[in-house]
Amino acid sequence: MRKIRVLIADDHTLVRDGIRTLLQLVADIEVVGEATNGKEALQKVEQLDPDVVLMDLAMPVMGGLEATRRIRKQFPRTKVLALTQYDDSDYVIPIIEAGARGFVTKMAAFSELASAIQAVHKGDSYLSPSAAAALVEEYQQKSPEGDRDPYQQLTDREREVLKLVAEGHTAREIADLLVVSPKTVEWYKASLMNKLNIHNKTDLIRFAIRKSIITP
Repeated sequence: MRKIRVLIADDHTLVRDGIRTLLQLVADIEVVGEATNGKEALQKVEQLDPDVVLMDLAMPVMGGLEATRRIRKQFPRTKVLALTQYDDSDYVIPIIEAGARGFVTKMAAFSELASAIQAVHKGDSYLSPSAAAALVEEYQQKSPEGDRDPYQQLTDREREVLKLVAEGHTAREIADLLVVSPKTVEWYKASLMNKLNIHNKTDLIRFAIRKSIITP
């Protein structure tokens, strides 16, 4: 029986080591590689051709959101399973829209992680119960797609980050202003750009000017 080939993408060594050790106990799963950021994950996907990538979201160099989008486009055979400590809709929706086949929190039981890997490998989707609940609540609150301005999809915190990025602040400066980590700032930036379908800072600034969020 061919084992499910898994790549672990997470910038924390202890997390990768722990996941790899646990997955070695599952007969039909084989960890074939590890990556410390999204850019490295893309390189490893090309080199190793894994079946499933366990993708952390907040990573340096390139976050999990952008890496997932690129894997979906460049390596459609490989499935992405988001694995993160967050489970609210601000995180669930962007990563699913980017192309992830599933979403599991790091607080989940090991048996749930193994089941999620097996499910997405078969072509099914998998959402941890807390993520599924957040997703349902979010969509119940939304108006029909045609009535929505993309800017209205942003959370209050994403709007704050949008304004500060457009004003030219660095991730460190924004982190200090909002009292969060730079990694969290990068996550919010990636999330809001995904929702707005904007993929570079220049277009983000133009959008902010059009919306009168900043003045030229």
